[in-house]
Amino acid sequence: MAHRLKKEKEFRYIEVGEGTPIIVLHGLMGGLSNFDAVTTFFSEKGYKVLIPELPIYTMSLLKTNVKSFAKYLHDFIEFKGFDNVILLGNSLGGHIGLYHTKLYSEKVKALIITGSSGLYESAMGGGYTKRGDYEVIKKKAQEVFYDPEVATKEIVDEVYETVNDRNKLIKTLAIAKSAIRHNMAKDLPKMALPVCIIWGKNDTVTPPEVATEFNQLLPDSDLFWIDKCGHAAMMEHPDQFNEILYSWLKERNL
Repeated sequence: MAHRLKKEKEFRYIEVGEGTPIIVLHGLMGGLSNFDAVTTFFSEKGYKVLIPELPIYTMSLLKTNVKSFAKYLHDFIEFKGFDNVILLGNSLGGHIGLYHTKLYSEKVKALIITGSSGLYESAMGGGYTKRGDYEVIKKKAQEVFYDPEVATKEIVDEVYETVNDRNKLIKTLAIAKSAIRHNMAKDLPKMALPVCIIWGKNDTVTPPEVATEFNQLLPDSDLFWIDKCGHAAMMEHPDQFNEILYSWLKERNL
């Protein structure tokens, strides 16, 4: 990881740059380093980029759900003393950002989602729950991307370790159920803030029609596509992702 992890109170997070805070929310199997390109780019463009380590596997089983993670994000924003933040979430992180916005809309001035869960039931990596075989896990990890080479050995090893850890596996299943329970379809039309939707045209985890539905349901949203791109656009096409987002932020005066 290119950026140093800070540890304060119960929070562990990366913080780089000065300016308007962009809080980045990682996904279920996503490490903080997945956002290195985003962090570097936006911290050099007048933004303060923060990536909290979400307590996906450290909360009690009863609290392992989307709502608790949204509350944790709220506590982090309070701890940092921010009044107005931009949230950027991938996969489960997008869902947490959306749910946080539902509960604490006064703290959020814009939202960016990419490959987000919240509408589509099988968005939560169901195939990962079969434990054991490294090659099966490797294939699953590669399917997240359009280009399987993006799934480095380091990424595959991390996923393999997660699904073979019984405690983490139980929590992964709890999160998957929680994601279905906390479907956002009825909430999205009430969210009046600007939303940027950046989606891989070849995403097989949250297919393109999910992005189209988000765009239809969110009243002030813009949808951008990245071609030859899977579920993690900020990893697979970081330059294009950053340029799309930077242009959008400038256009919206954010």
